[in-house]
Amino acid sequence: MLELKHIHKYYNAGTVNEMCLFNDFNLTIEDHQFVSVVGSNGSGKTSLLNIICGSIPLDDGRIIIGGEDITKMPEYKRQRRIGRVYQNPSMGTCPSMTIAENMALADNKAFNLRPGTNKQRLEFYRESLRSLGLGLEDKMDVKVGVLSGGQRQAMALLMSTMTPIEFLILDEHTAALDPKTAETIMELTNKVVREKNLTTIMVTHNLRFAVEYGDRLLMMHQGHAVIDKAGAEKDATTIDHILKKFNEISIECGN
Repeated sequence: MLELKHIHKYYNAGTVNEMCLFNDFNLTIEDHQFVSVVGSNGSGKTSLLNIICGSIPLDDGRIIIGGEDITKMPEYKRQRRIGRVYQNPSMGTCPSMTIAENMALADNKAFNLRPGTNKQRLEFYRESLRSLGLGLEDKMDVKVGVLSGGQRQAMALLMSTMTPIEFLILDEHTAALDPKTAETIMELTNKVVREKNLTTIMVTHNLRFAVEYGDRLLMMHQGHAVIDKAGAEKDATTIDHILKKFNEISIECGN
């Protein structure tokens, strides 16, 4: 279980540009939930992910995973428990290294790094890549920099889940891909999440993906969850419902 308790976060604190993003924000995510998060720019979606991962500090509040308070745990230590896939495919892989070398790097996520690749693990890497269905298992010696964005994002997804993790964070991981490739990556994402039974938080601007995938839907606005649907309620939520809420918020804000 992930618990965010009484979260406060200010940007530019103490200046004329001070902005309060989260003011006593609370959120609980149950084990094995797949949560889709939508919202306009500046609503707090990515900041929420950064707070969980430790990329930005809190001004007040607590972050608890499995009963353990990790509020003051540095980002690199959280990475042992949290896998993250970014919007930019180049951020999850090393372009100057081969596919096999990238897989070895992910395989040693616990910071017990060794030069080169372990030959005994190569077959495991090959079988793992084969599960993606993209033919990457036959390109083990190819440098990742020459792969397509979709291939790299598929690799990033696989690499982020190679070692045992408690949470998978997906930060608009299909946004930079063409529609067909985005569909493929979402199908792979759903497969990996379900097979590994991962607790997952996915930020997306694609409302159809938010509706079709996952078992809980959050819509963020100004640091608050203005929609929070799970189970049957989430299944009954449509794109029109979300668009209606977007329009209501726009009218309230005078846009």
